[in-house]
Amino acid sequence: MTWLLLAEAGVPEGGLFDLDATLPLMAVQVVLLTFLLNSLFFRPVGKVVEDREGYISTSRADAKQKLAQVQRLEADLTDQLRGARQAAQAAIVEAEQEVDRLYREALATAETEANRTREQARREIEAEREGAQAKLMAQVDQLSSQIIQRLLAA
Repeated sequence: MTWLLLAEAGVPEGGLFDLDATLPLMAVQVVLLTFLLNSLFFRPVGKVVEDREGYISTSRADAKQKLAQVQRLEADLTDQLRGARQAAQAAIVEAEQEVDRLYREALATAETEANRTREQARREIEAEREGAQAKLMAQVDQLSSQIIQRLLAA
């Protein structure tokens, strides 16, 4: 009520402030405008912003989780690759050892066969030499007998 009395009271014009009914009316308009803006604009925008922040935080958490999973998978694949490389190197070493063993066996077999063939050839040559020597000795004996017979006959 005192505001109304002040609004109705005559105020000298030309002062720094004019106190009339417009001040409370402006205050009511500001409060009403604030209420309307809050209910019509700020709450929906705030809800959209909160939803967006929730989506972003959820997406960020999912991304972190997926990144951790990718890192775990990468580590697992790296370990598997390392194991496969080691297995391949072991297989190569084993294959080289097997080839070396087979080479040595083949070489030993070839040497044995060569020695056996050489020994057999030596025996055959020795037998032929002895046969030839025996033949020559028989021919020498025969020739000696013929020479002796011719000398005795002459």
